[in-house]
Amino acid sequence: MMLSISKGVRQKLQKKHSVCEAELIQCFANRTNRFLEDERADHKSDPPTMWFIAETDYGRELKVVFMQKPDGCVLIKTAYEANKKELRIYAKFA
Repeated sequence: MMLSISKGVRQKLQKKHSVCEAELIQCFANRTNRFLEDERADHKSDPPTMWFIAETDYGRELKVVFMQKPDGCVLIKTAYEANKKELRIYAKFA
């Protein structure tokens, strides 16, 4: 799996959410449930915007939002510590 993170997203992850690329890789590796599609009208994209919640190796629960390109590349849109509402939604539908 190849991750693609734009410079702007990388800066936002680091400065606003204190999330590093290693944590993203850990979340993909530690994921136990399926990906969910973000079906909100203002988040529709082609390819679709997908998300999941998983723990880092240190137990930090992150919501990871991404798009999977046709070539298999994973384009990271954002990632941050999941809130209670997101955890409930993910537990219910994943």
